[in-house]
Amino acid sequence: FQDKNALHLYSVNGKYLGSETLKEEVSDLCVTGEYIVMGSLQGFLSIRDLHSLSLSISPLAMRLPIHCISVTKEYSHILVGLEDGKLIIVGVGKPAEV
Repeated sequence: FQDKNALHLYSVNGKYLGSETLKEEVSDLCVTGEYIVMGSLQGFLSIRDLHSLSLSISPLAMRLPIHCISVTKEYSHILVGLEDGKLIIVGVGKPAEV
């Protein structure tokens, strides 16, 4: 079961570029700019680099399963819909900017 969930990266032409094994079960993801923003059923919000698939920051614990993810047009906020119906808004950027 350890290799059950994985993220695979392919080029536009279908060439395999790499993969990353995931500990969580992905419930939604959004590709935005150079990043992949992912939510999991285990309640973690993760941001990964689009090219290396490595984590850009430590996953943020939302404490409930994440049902949907959206990023604002200006890439300034991440909107996270949780299982209980709550909408969490996460500011993006350096702490001074948030």
